[in-house]
Amino acid sequence: MLSKLLPLLCIFPFTLGAPGLDSVFYVTVTGSYSPVTTSSNSSSNSTTSSASASTSGASTTTGVITIPLSSYSFTPYPTPTLNPRPPVFPATDPLNPPDVSSDPQIVPDFAPAWATAYQKAKNLISDYTIEEKVNITTGVGWANGLCVGNIPPNKNFPGLCLEDSPLAVRFADFATAFPAGIQVASTWNRALMRSRGLALGQEFKGKGVNIALGPMMNMGRIAQGGRNWEGFGADPFLTGESAYETILGLQQGGVQATAKHFINNEQEHFRTQESSNVDDRTQHEIYAHPFLRSVMAGVSSVMCSYNLVNESYACNNDKMLNDILKREYGFQGFVQSDWSATMSTLSAVAGLDMTMPGDITFDSGDSYFGGNLTDYVNDGYISMARLDDMATRIIAGWYYLHQDEDYPATNFNAFNPHDEVNNKHVNVQADHYKLVREIGAAGTVLLKNTNGALPLNKPRNLVLIGSDAGPGESGPNEFADQGGSDGILAMGWGSGTGYFPYLISPLEGIQERARQDGSSVFWDFDDWNTALASNMAFGQAVALVFTNSDSGEDYITVDGNEGDRKNLTAWHNGDDLILAVAAQNNNTIVIVNSVGPLIIEPWIEHPNITAVVWAGIQGQEAGNSIADVLYGAYNPSGRLPYTIAKDPADYPAQLVTGGSGSEILSIDYTEGLFIDYRHFDQADITPRFEFGFGLSYTTFSYSDLCVTPIQSLDIDQADLITAWKNGDASPIAEGSSTALWLHEPAFQVTFKVTNNGTISGTEIPQLYIHHPSSAGEPPSVLKGFTNVEVGPYDTKSVSITLSRHDLSIWDVVAQGWRKPVGQISFSVGASSRDFRLQDVIPT
Repeated sequence: MLSKLLPLLCIFPFTLGAPGLDSVFYVTVTGSYSPVTTSSNSSSNSTTSSASASTSGASTTTGVITIPLSSYSFTPYPTPTLNPRPPVFPATDPLNPPDVSSDPQIVPDFAPAWATAYQKAKNLISDYTIEEKVNITTGVGWANGLCVGNIPPNKNFPGLCLEDSPLAVRFADFATAFPAGIQVASTWNRALMRSRGLALGQEFKGKGVNIALGPMMNMGRIAQGGRNWEGFGADPFLTGESAYETILGLQQGGVQATAKHFINNEQEHFRTQESSNVDDRTQHEIYAHPFLRSVMAGVSSVMCSYNLVNESYACNNDKMLNDILKREYGFQGFVQSDWSATMSTLSAVAGLDMTMPGDITFDSGDSYFGGNLTDYVNDGYISMARLDDMATRIIAGWYYLHQDEDYPATNFNAFNPHDEVNNKHVNVQADHYKLVREIGAAGTVLLKNTNGALPLNKPRNLVLIGSDAGPGESGPNEFADQGGSDGILAMGWGSGTGYFPYLISPLEGIQERARQDGSSVFWDFDDWNTALASNMAFGQAVALVFTNSDSGEDYITVDGNEGDRKNLTAWHNGDDLILAVAAQNNNTIVIVNSVGPLIIEPWIEHPNITAVVWAGIQGQEAGNSIADVLYGAYNPSGRLPYTIAKDPADYPAQLVTGGSGSEILSIDYTEGLFIDYRHFDQADITPRFEFGFGLSYTTFSYSDLCVTPIQSLDIDQADLITAWKNGDASPIAEGSSTALWLHEPAFQVTFKVTNNGTISGTEIPQLYIHHPSSAGEPPSVLKGFTNVEVGPYDTKSVSITLSRHDLSIWDVVAQGWRKPVGQISFSVGASSRDFRLQDVIPT
């Protein structure tokens, strides 16, 4: 039997003592699931370049850490025992989360709901055979079911449908194409984040999907990263809050949410053959934080990623899956692999609960789980207790979302749109187009507005220039998985997409308004005929130039962009087109639909460019959302979720290219905590537009700052609060990083916002913590934001609540969260570089 199993186990040689980062690294060799730690003083070589936007001379490694063949016992982690304590810590069912708030002060307790679901799951599998339990953990294989992932039915368990994507029900008709994750993050509006999640959840449920494969919450470490648009930006706090609200909404809608991709899947190039080498503090404070918030939102599933983490595959990484996710965060749900990311049968020992789509590679006809998992259990390498835990976690998610109670059957075929037997053409769109339009506008960022160029006021004539202003040449779904664009860009490409039921172009949205105003509208969609464009712009009251930049997943290459963007310049001759129009029209307005930052230095200071509208990735109502902002029907309130630099080299981490595909590419996260604006602040680099920046058609002022301690209601953990105040780290325990005492409200910051203008507007106040220099933190760290709508010349009172976790740093020695020694100050303002009020946290 051993000779039969070894080929499936030993994908790479097992290596002890591989070099790590910082002072500690973790080896995935366990007997009873306790991670082995080994000190290492070795330093890592930087693979980034300060002179270009990509690096080809990356280092490689041949030592991949795997789990040796042995017998592994298993003891389940204890379930949470802290009693619910309303109103701050109420027992919560995922179908009935706390109401959304612009200043959340409730920590929902999902433990009772999980406990009930666990007991039902244990009862269900009590008479299952080993093979039946294994079937719960193993997908049926690629394209062998109605959904992109399928768990087969078993006795009175109907099986599970797993389906993309984070913005739509992929491959389904009569479903909404929502704005991308990056767009809703740009709203900085928790209510819109929650509403989008809820609408998505309702649509997934209506199509009979049990598990939605989203949201995506990778960090946007690389400005060119192909899938950044699926996520929520380049800051862990903003990403964490966006993920939190999205998950609460999705699961309120009835579908199980999936937090992905766990973890460090920050670029597409060789994503299955690169090791992201990350120190422990950076991992906790930056990349793992959105997943911590996902667990606190009660997420049902977490998807492990393709890449390696510190030389161990993410789906085979005991430290990340068992110790951090399941022990430290107290995650009660199940871990599923990304599609074909399972690397060993013994990944079950490392914490993987479900392999997707089931086969080792698409259509391979074999599996690391399935019959091989059965053999490993029968032969004693994997304990029956662990198999029970895997099956229990998966079925508990089904009970946890009440999917045993009249849940719709799957009513579409992801692989065959012409299957009239299974495609029931259920229309789940409701009136979600209204929400799509609102988020599209609310996430639009006004970057420049001079001489009152915007909002438009019944211009006598205007011209639209650029292919991004019009519809695609062959409709909105002309490219498979949206792998291409020859019209308005409203979605990136890859598995994180969906079908557009329709797509409103800017031409359509603007013409609708022009008809009301009696304006004449002209257009030219040829990006390359700059002479024609400049001639058409001459004499027009307004020249609107549209440009874009696209990216996506690595299995599709568009114009030489293998998922990741090759550079940070505008597509479709955008820079030259803008300059040609601006040369002939002194009221040129640029509208940008982009998946992420662009270098806009060639034209941003041109005197004839009077306004710049950063429209983002807006979904099916894109043209209407743009028109709403241009004409002032929606006063722009979007804020950048990333930094727009003046030079690609100004970013702290660059795309790592190179490698032959036969070895593992080492990507060392040498920038540590200093990603995006944190790096710009630390290195004193002036960006073109800073993180959190955005203009309005009015202006706001701030006043009357006050900070007040909040008395804890958590008497059960009062000793831990006292220890934290004294500078001690949180203890090593189950659920230690998601503990109530750490996340309950601890300080309330209040202030006033005044609208100084004649029209109503929404301001996005942001709170940044400044740690003492001894803490080794970036100069400013986002730890709070809110949104407030203020009428003309009116003043509103605003609050932002801080927790002890918000004020803590990760102690790599004590392996816990602690308050740094020294004075902690904070600023409140309109962006990461526009502070209006300052104070200190009371001791």
